[in-house]
Amino acid sequence: MKRTSVAAAAGTAAAAAGIIVASSYIALPVLAIAVAAVCVLAAIGWPYVLRVPARKSQSTAIGLSALLAVILAATVPGPSFLAWFPAAVALGVGAVFMIQLVRGTGQSLRLESTLGASSGVIAVAMGAGWVAADRLTANAADSGMTLVTGVSILVAIAVALLPLPDRLVAPAAVVLAALAGPLGALLFTDVPALAAGVVGLACGAVIAATRRLLVARDAPLDVLAAVAAGVTPVLAIGSVVYFLDKLFLS
Repeated sequence: MKRTSVAAAAGTAAAAAGIIVASSYIALPVLAIAVAAVCVLAAIGWPYVLRVPARKSQSTAIGLSALLAVILAATVPGPSFLAWFPAAVALGVGAVFMIQLVRGTGQSLRLESTLGASSGVIAVAMGAGWVAADRLTANAADSGMTLVTGVSILVAIAVALLPLPDRLVAPAAVVLAALAGPLGALLFTDVPALAAGVVGLACGAVIAATRRLLVARDAPLDVLAAVAAGVTPVLAIGSVVYFLDKLFLS
């Protein structure tokens, strides 16, 4: 069951990363639409990952806040393209609290629902970072760092699929993703090796942590939950990459 859940989540994660990277080479509006679509998928499935009540309303709150964050990241003037990200997250978290106050069922799971849905708001809305990163001057020409990030994610996902104990897979995913970053930069882009290595390290850590959560889970994931579990870490990496890009490439 656990291996099936990991494989299903890994497949959706790889597909999401591929779509985002490919879209970044077309145009900013195409990338924004692609990220928004992935955010909607993650928002729909996140409550199924948590197995909490009021799933439709919580999915709506998560999805709308993420869409707002993506739209703002694509349209606000620079140089701080995620300046309104906290406001979008605050609206989403506020909506989650209101949902918990007014709903009349599942009172015993109210705290779990609030914390879980709030974390979903933050993680899914972090996908706006992909759009913000693409607007940076360093990525405006060829989206090189986005490509390096995608390569690192795919390497980490491939390692995460190995049927080995987590104590072996987790460090291997982090190390190999960190090495894949500079190698991908050397072969395909002119991104500095240090920046690529740090981004790869971050990607490996996120994917390894996600695998650990899935392996430790008792119940198997259904289809919607597997999709959300796969694409949400990819979305969260977006904001991490944005801030690392600003740190190393600005």
